[in-house]
Amino acid sequence: MQWTSILAVYFLIWVMSAFIMLPFGVRTAEEAGEAMVPGQAESAPATFKPGKLLIRATVIAIVLTSLFVLNFEYGWVSASDLDILPKPPASVTSPR
Repeated sequence: MQWTSILAVYFLIWVMSAFIMLPFGVRTAEEAGEAMVPGQAESAPATFKPGKLLIRATVIAIVLTSLFVLNFEYGWVSASDLDILPKPPASVTSPR
């Protein structure tokens, strides 16, 4: 696998993991014991820590990208392993 392909896969996994990690570890103003700003939604986070999110997303992306590249190199799981649907009847697949 070329390094540019690995970089593209890493970027995609990083973005996905960053979006997935956004709701975790968020505390509302009520949970944090802070006063709410007028007009603020009750579910709005009290503070946002982008550095913590970036570190979490980076670690998760490194692990998942490493597993992806290793699977690509060694072929642990292939597309045929993931084919769990039953085969169609022969009458459907044979050309007429």
